[in-house]
Amino acid sequence: MPPIDHPIAGPPASPRALPSQRALFDIPDDVAYLNCASIAPQLRAAGEAAAAGLARRAQPWRIRSQDWFSEVEERRALFARLAGVDPEGVALVPATSYGLAVAAANLEARPGQRVLVLAEDYPSNWYTWRRFSQRTGATLVAVERQDGQPWGEAVLEALDERTAVVAVLAAHWTDGGAVDLAAVGARARQAGAALVVDASQALGATPLDLAAIRPDYLVTVGYKWLLGPFALGYLYVAEERRDGVPLEENWISRRGSEDFAGLVDYQDRYQPGARRFDVGQRTHFETTPMAVAALRQLLDWEVPRIAATLGRITGRIQREVEAIGLPLTSSDRVPHMLGIDLPDRARGAVAGALADAGVFAGVRGSSLRVSPHLWTSDQDIERLVGALTTATTGMVSS
Repeated sequence: MPPIDHPIAGPPASPRALPSQRALFDIPDDVAYLNCASIAPQLRAAGEAAAAGLARRAQPWRIRSQDWFSEVEERRALFARLAGVDPEGVALVPATSYGLAVAAANLEARPGQRVLVLAEDYPSNWYTWRRFSQRTGATLVAVERQDGQPWGEAVLEALDERTAVVAVLAAHWTDGGAVDLAAVGARARQAGAALVVDASQALGATPLDLAAIRPDYLVTVGYKWLLGPFALGYLYVAEERRDGVPLEENWISRRGSEDFAGLVDYQDRYQPGARRFDVGQRTHFETTPMAVAALRQLLDWEVPRIAATLGRITGRIQREVEAIGLPLTSSDRVPHMLGIDLPDRARGAVAGALADAGVFAGVRGSSLRVSPHLWTSDQDIERLVGALTTATTGMVSS
């Protein structure tokens, strides 16, 4: 038999872009919503799931004992698939501040050691680690970066044997500046420091290789890039950290809680994995179906394809705003966000022009943060660029 010729493998193909998904959201044609980094519009499917959940909640006799567990476990498993982690490492939390508080309660530092955060950090991160530093006597250090310097490089320069905790954002919340989490994680392990990641502005919109990053703790909200409702967030806990102390002692996190008749047979043992860190009343009969619908949709779209599509959208926005003389605040940004550097004297005019054009974006720090999603249309981009052109004419050099 003659040998079979095999084609020579080339580089992996780039993920295919997705078509517009605007019809899946309730967004009028005259609204250009470019503020997903603040709060995402609700999927129509999530709204339908919420209606069904409310209808069932109105008749609680329809709720079976297993419903207290089955739907939250589906939510946990769907998030784990999306994040590429073991479901046993996922805790269900109401907010990033709750997940960060779990991390802070289970980590230690000594006087003379340091806790690293990013300059202009998200307030919940800053306040959590400031209190941690006050409790332990460690020094809280806000890492600054030089003009044009990547955040990861700045963190690596500050990360040494004095560091007890590195608490970083996966993407800077003000403008989408990227952080090289794999490099930071490797250096943290070399220094014996714990790595805590707030992925609220990344997970669901861009791939994160958590096997390479190896965070001790990772938190994310559910109402931004995960397209879910408020108060349903997530905490990933590394395997070696899962026997820690939870913030609260609730009945459902204990072994045998599925047996309602046996709840007074008090248990010292917790449910397996990271479930001990679950918030009380985690079941959320009304809103859990919304989170499940959103996670299913994200998995159907596939995160690499979402990132590729959003990268094309933000790439076009970047080219067009730079053409009118407006630079970005971070050259090394994630694909789904960008920050536009506005002249001080133009900020008031820009806010008015955006409002008049029906454009919704966010001013965070010194930048106009633009965060589109799969609902973003060519018309939305034209409205944004047109409003910026009108507001800044004569104020920038082209």
